[in-house]
Amino acid sequence: MPAASTTLTATDWGIVAVFATVYLGMFLGGLPRLKLDRSGVALLGAIAVMALSGMPLEEAARSVDLPTIVLLFAFMVVSAQMRLGGFYTKVTRRVGALPLPRAGLLAALIAVAGALSAIFSNDIICLAMTPVVARLCLRRGLDPVPFLLGLACAANIGSAATLIGNPQNMLIGSVLQLPFGPYVRQAIGPVLLSLGLLWLWLAFCPGAGRQPAHSPLSHPQREAQPPDGPAFDRWQTTKGLAVALALMGVLLFTDWPRELAALVGAGVLLLSRRLHSAEVMGLVDWPLLLLFMGLFIVNHAFAQTGLAAEAVVWLAAQGVALTQPGPLLVVGAMLSNLVSNVPAVMLLLPHLGADPQQAGVLLALVSTFAGNLLLVGSIANLIVADLAAKEGVRLDWKRHAMAGVPVTLASLAVVWVWMGWPG
Repeated sequence: MPAASTTLTATDWGIVAVFATVYLGMFLGGLPRLKLDRSGVALLGAIAVMALSGMPLEEAARSVDLPTIVLLFAFMVVSAQMRLGGFYTKVTRRVGALPLPRAGLLAALIAVAGALSAIFSNDIICLAMTPVVARLCLRRGLDPVPFLLGLACAANIGSAATLIGNPQNMLIGSVLQLPFGPYVRQAIGPVLLSLGLLWLWLAFCPGAGRQPAHSPLSHPQREAQPPDGPAFDRWQTTKGLAVALALMGVLLFTDWPRELAALVGAGVLLLSRRLHSAEVMGLVDWPLLLLFMGLFIVNHAFAQTGLAAEAVVWLAAQGVALTQPGPLLVVGAMLSNLVSNVPAVMLLLPHLGADPQQAGVLLALVSTFAGNLLLVGSIANLIVADLAAKEGVRLDWKRHAMAGVPVTLASLAVVWVWMGWPG
């Protein structure tokens, strides 16, 4: 650390301890011996730093980026509408019924999952499509593991194509005020190339995530299975698609604030004579919203100690300047796997230097692509693994790594080359 380092008070040390505990909880997915998930840890951390520092409620509220929270909520409502209308299930069944060979079916699934995740939440896509994909593969006598890996990885990769595809992109777009259209034009190339590399690996590389035929969980369970998902409702689906397409048009071609446009779209969908608002609200990921708010407050309190700024200066003195694309790519990928991508992005956003626009695009792509590295790298991966197990298909960390590691390294290399930094 520099000689003129900040002198910490007892309160500062308490805040540092809370900050470290919260990010340990982000890494572990909770805290040992306590029934807390990441959202619970972040919420209690926010309460602790407010109590320790005497932070007024008004200051805590100002530290929360309200446009990000509103945007997240609004698109959760849109995604809930599409799920309750049976759209995701219908599309997945249509893909599974295509008269294609294995490689062609993989390509279709990856394309659909990637495209849907660019507009709707990648987590919702995995939640809705996983049971259907697993059952369709088992019915057709296909090993479901490569298809489930393709679904998880494609959902992560595809969600990086827009600033509404996943929570961390919404955060980056909101905080840095990235223009929607220019971001899409920069991100679409690496996303499409990475989806192509994912397909090549899963379709043609021997043993790419395939499980042995003798695996005890490689066949469907015998007990009666629940339906794949909600029955298809043409009107509710049409209504949801119309709102989603209208929002995309507003985001691409107007300067209307994206969070306000999304909120208006959510309001239109809540006006329904057939879908009760309680059903739609029940599919909103309230714990994720709490996670965001808690981390905003904890990070604000930690920033007030001055240690974050000192750490960035110290790293720069060691040749690891977060304002440079190389260190940002490496640190972003590492942090995204250590503490998950949303907390990693929150830590890195204040330190992107004088050109936050370009750095924001890089951080959005890297933090999202890095989620494919390990099974625990993204919530989407864990959703696929958990739901696959209920269908009698084992997708453990080893099988995931056989595809996740090479695909992630290749996609990060694509980002580096595409954005022109080797030259």
